[in-house]
Amino acid sequence: MEKQSLNFDSKADNIVIAEKLVDDVCKKFSVDEDYYGNILIAVTEAVNNAINHGNRQNPEKKVHLEFIERADRLSFSVRDEGEGFDHDSLPDPTDPENLEKISGRGVFLMKHLADEVEFSENGTKVEMIFKVG
Repeated sequence: MEKQSLNFDSKADNIVIAEKLVDDVCKKFSVDEDYYGNILIAVTEAVNNAINHGNRQNPEKKVHLEFIERADRLSFSVRDEGEGFDHDSLPDPTDPENLEKISGRGVFLMKHLADEVEFSENGTKVEMIFKVG
């Protein structure tokens, strides 16, 4: 079992740290190119949400990114230092009344691109699991 943990400041420029981790993990585990795209988008959306919504772009607050390899699964978790949110009451971004809204798509994308998504710690942590075996 392999595990990596990274902590970085809540700055938009630091999304590249998450991209590099996904690149490295997907190369190491020979992840299919299409599935790589799903992982990259889901993880960067989670990091973007942590920076912008969770930590409200406060560079003194950290984003905690963790990767764990478990048998035939790759798990990425992202945690922020914000107050959390109710992930069950998000509006559906595919509902016609929400199509013009800029926000609300990140969680929707994560749920559709990952095989499993679990929120915990009052919504400050999201774990996304990708089956690769």
